[in-house]
Amino acid sequence: MISNTPKPPYYAVIFTSIRTEVDKGYNEMSDKMVQLAFKQEGFLGVESARNELGITVSYWDSLEAIKKWKYNIEHTEAREKGRDEWYQQFKVRICKVEYEYGFEK
Repeated sequence: MISNTPKPPYYAVIFTSIRTEVDKGYNEMSDKMVQLAFKQEGFLGVESARNELGITVSYWDSLEAIKKWKYNIEHTEAREKGRDEWYQQFKVRICKVEYEYGFEK
């Protein structure tokens, strides 16, 4: 599903990753993090896709909201587990969205 974001400007956190072979608990933690993000002040939505390369884009109303999410204790624990078990490599990019357009039938 494509997130229904507000009129720009807002921020996008782009998380790209390559997984390890370890699956133990990954899907459950991923679902938990999405549910937790929806409860965070300033969270606007999320989109995700995975093949060999995983890409998750979360949308936020401010850099402060992104910072608070980064330091959320449950998110921090998930990040550490990701480094230890689930990810071979990942990168986080934070961007300011200044313009958007779309199409829908």
